[in-house]
Amino acid sequence: MRMSKGVEWALHTLLNLHMTGGGPVGSGQLAAVHGLSATYLNKQLQLLVKAGLLTSLPGARGGFRLARALQDITLLDVVEAIEGDVRPFQCTEIRCCGRVGELTPPPSEACPVKVAMVRAEDAWRQALAAQTLAEIQTELEHRPDVADAVRSALS
Repeated sequence: MRMSKGVEWALHTLLNLHMTGGGPVGSGQLAAVHGLSATYLNKQLQLLVKAGLLTSLPGARGGFRLARALQDITLLDVVEAIEGDVRPFQCTEIRCCGRVGELTPPPSEACPVKVAMVRAEDAWRQALAAQTLAEIQTELEHRPDVADAVRSALS
């Protein structure tokens, strides 16, 4: 499974916003924390707003803040916000094409390859849905230096 770097950027940004105590924080500041492209990060931030994970506040003192508590945001929420809800495996029914398709009757059952891939994708999605950002934040609490660095970088 391959995901864009936007997923990683979004996850860290959501966690960083939590560490600041709520924001709002500008996209330029959020990008600078990890030396990211502010333009590209802003696109990810807009997708997070559209998905209801962030709110955007306009104006000179505006920026982004969490729209939900970390315990209410799953890894699947973030992946779907950035990547969309598209299945990575697309069955094109090649079993019905070419010489094999000519030599066999049309299938009456679902493609076993598709069934297996959907089952694997469902397991992957369930694993993402089962983990919240609050659980990751709990792991980060064992590294208070990271939270201090984030707060310092965003102040």
